[in-house]
Amino acid sequence: MRQDIARALTITPMSSARERTIDITTIGARTGKPRRIEIWFYRVDEEIYLTTSPARRSWYANLLHQPRFTFHLKHGVRADLDAFARPVGDHEHRTRVLTSVIDDLNHPRNPAGIPQPVPPLEEWMTGSPLMHITFSEGRPA
Repeated sequence: MRQDIARALTITPMSSARERTIDITTIGARTGKPRRIEIWFYRVDEEIYLTTSPARRSWYANLLHQPRFTFHLKHGVRADLDAFARPVGDHEHRTRVLTSVIDDLNHPRNPAGIPQPVPPLEEWMTGSPLMHITFSEGRPA
């Protein structure tokens, strides 16, 4: 993977909202048409994840239907990465990742400007989509 892309993916709790913001293009589960949305990504234990606060999300349904998608970096470096999403269903894995995400969002310096505190872990565990993201060896989509 190119160094500038790897650097853009290396976010921390001190990363700004701008640094976390990407677009993803999924294929609509019902329509079969490309759908591009803006979303934040998270990095936990050197791995990339997509999640949001508790709610039903179309992007999640789309990725369950068609896990291959495009991960668009757009701040600092622009790149369209071929990506693959896998739902995280294992309770222990979900707990570890979502705890890290919540800690990140509740960081005292709050560089991303998130309204705090975020919903508790129990709400995230039952109501938040969570996808583990892998990339096709850094090849652009």
